[in-house]
Amino acid sequence: MSIVKANSIVKVHYTGKLTNGQIFDTTEGNDPIEFTLGDGNLIPGFEKGLLDMKVNEKKSFTITKEDAYGDVITELIQEVSKADLPQDMEPKVGMGLVSKTPDGQEMNLMVVEVKEDSIILDGNHPLAGRVLVFDIEILEIKEPLITA
Repeated sequence: MSIVKANSIVKVHYTGKLTNGQIFDTTEGNDPIEFTLGDGNLIPGFEKGLLDMKVNEKKSFTITKEDAYGDVITELIQEVSKADLPQDMEPKVGMGLVSKTPDGQEMNLMVVEVKEDSIILDGNHPLAGRVLVFDIEILEIKEPLITA
């Protein structure tokens, strides 16, 4: 029987929760996701949690913030004057914004507080600083194609 290992192509159903049980993402009611372990698209703790699982196996595991999105970086939280925003913008808590850095890279920001003359923006991933819990079901495991 095939087991999940590095470079396996895996199809899974999952539910991601915070430690208080709040669901932040799930495939329940949708199509499962398929990905290759080791391709850099998943947080390290998610990949580690899948290793050695078999088809039809279900498992729950906890991922530390270090193996997820890391600590909150306080330097990525900043206050911006409302005068620096587009005139037609009405900022609201939870609103996502995109800013360009001086070198042209785009940075996703979230409005976390609206004050009278300014707003507080957070450039951290929304799950930074959080311990995550995943419920996983392995639906399919494929071996990677080997090219010469």
